Amino acid sequence: MESTKKNFISWPVLAMMGFVTVIGFEDIMYNFKNQGMGVITSWVIMMILYVAPYSLMVGQLGSVFNSEGGGLSSWIRGTNNEFLGYFTAWTYWAASIPYVVDTAQSVIVGFGWAFTGDYKFQAALPNSEFTLLTFIVFVAFIFIQRHLSNSMEFLSTLGGIAMFAMTVLFILMSVTGLVQSGGHMATQPMNIHTIFPTFNLKYLTTIGLLIYAINGCELIAPYVTQLKKPKTEFPKAMLTLVLMTTFLTIFGSFSLGIFFDANHLPNDLKMNGDYYAFQALGKQYGVGNLFMYIYAWTAVVYMCARLAVLLDAMTRMLISDTGSKYMPKFLRKKNSAGLPVNGYILTTVLSGFIMLLGVFLPEMNDIFNWLLNLNGIISPGVTCWVFYAFMRIRKNSSKFQSDYVFIKNDKIAYGFGLFLLVVTAIATVFSVTPQDVTAYSGTWWYELIINIVAVIILIGLGAILPLIRKREEKYGDAFDRLQWISMITLTVVAIISMVWLGGAGHFIAIAVIACAYFLLVWLIGRRQPAMVQEQD
Repeated sequence: MESTKKNFISWPVLAMMGFVTVIGFEDIMYNFKNQGMGVITSWVIMMILYVAPYSLMVGQLGSVFNSEGGGLSSWIRGTNNEFLGYFTAWTYWAASIPYVVDTAQSVIVGFGWAFTGDYKFQAALPNSEFTLLTFIVFVAFIFIQRHLSNSMEFLSTLGGIAMFAMTVLFILMSVTGLVQSGGHMATQPMNIHTIFPTFNLKYLTTIGLLIYAINGCELIAPYVTQLKKPKTEFPKAMLTLVLMTTFLTIFGSFSLGIFFDANHLPNDLKMNGDYYAFQALGKQYGVGNLFMYIYAWTAVVYMCARLAVLLDAMTRMLISDTGSKYMPKFLRKKNSAGLPVNGYILTTVLSGFIMLLGVFLPEMNDIFNWLLNLNGIISPGVTCWVFYAFMRIRKNSSKFQSDYVFIKNDKIAYGFGLFLLVVTAIATVFSVTPQDVTAYSGTWWYELIINIVAVIILIGLGAILPLIRKREEKYGDAFDRLQWISMITLTVVAIISMVWLGGAGHFIAIAVIACAYFLLVWLIGRRQPAMVQEQD
């Protein structure tokens, strides 16, 4: 009994663990740019109707499947079948690709501010150099994470707490400064109408990024059963999480309105806004760029650590969670240190593909914004699995027993799950519409195309891999050398067309990559060369 007691964690600790995974200062900045001061009302609505029930549903799912680690794929596997569990793991992994690329870009931006103290470094970088630097950072962390993964996990925790402290500091000092200055705000007029958003088509396209900002609490689900009294303590932890998130988002957005005119926001606010904010705070208190430099180095340490851990964790999770039934053996290959080397190669190739899609956008700021908005498409789409799994366990509650239950009435609970599933699915679809660019311009149409292409490639490849695995089981090797050469050559031609043909190149590249993709599908259905068949 005593050893069991040592494993208990307190509900305040669980609440803090959830908070670190859910929200950050940059998330507040992104949505402030999308909706201005009206985002305050959006946050209130999201906290009550989305975050609170979402967190409590995750608690029940984690309690039901505690013996399997409480992972999202195990929830789907347990309520449906093995293949859907694999596909969930794949989509969760695919959703991480834009996220890690976005993190690599944030590392570049953070270093720019930390070393130069302003935005000029980023502004002076051509798109091609920005993409190349991002790719170099990405590949470098593929190599160094093997040696630094343990220390990076520690630094990520330390950086996360530091980022939270910086955000709270910003809010408190902003409000204090507002009082000392006689209540003057950059956003005018500041009244009850200012904090209400305009509910139109554009608003619908921004909901996905709101969901992206506050999802992720399923990561703490395995810890539900480590509470001493899950039935009473878990709701306390989740309520605390909701209150902390509510405080940070509402007062954080209000604080931004002190320094930025919500009616005329800088175009690069998503990329540089958090640095602008701390720069403005430092000037208000007469300390120059001191707060900005502290924040910049905090962000650099946190982003670097998070990138290294993400690259290792996401690849290991995919390879280990799907096993040998659906994952091709060449992707499961490990080196002497136990690292899935070909899995890292796949991660690098797909990340490079995402970077290439955005390289011909007009400015570096457009690349940053597009990649961020791509997260607002894929991440909410993956969150739909959470609500689907919850609906399945409540449909057959006698089979899926748990220590903690969200709403005792199965029909009402099922209705909540269905409501959040529909809302999240609608937000995902509308998020495909490009943001931060002029509607129906050339850039708008290009972003729409690459949004669709990115989703098809990232998600569609997950449906193809099991077919490749079947081919391996039947013939030994999935493809012969000529087939591999054909697909690789088409991909190289696509890259060359993007580099040398400029404006028209990206459309040609998309067409060629699509040809390679469909060639892969076609080859799966073809029989292996006769010589190999005879050997079998």
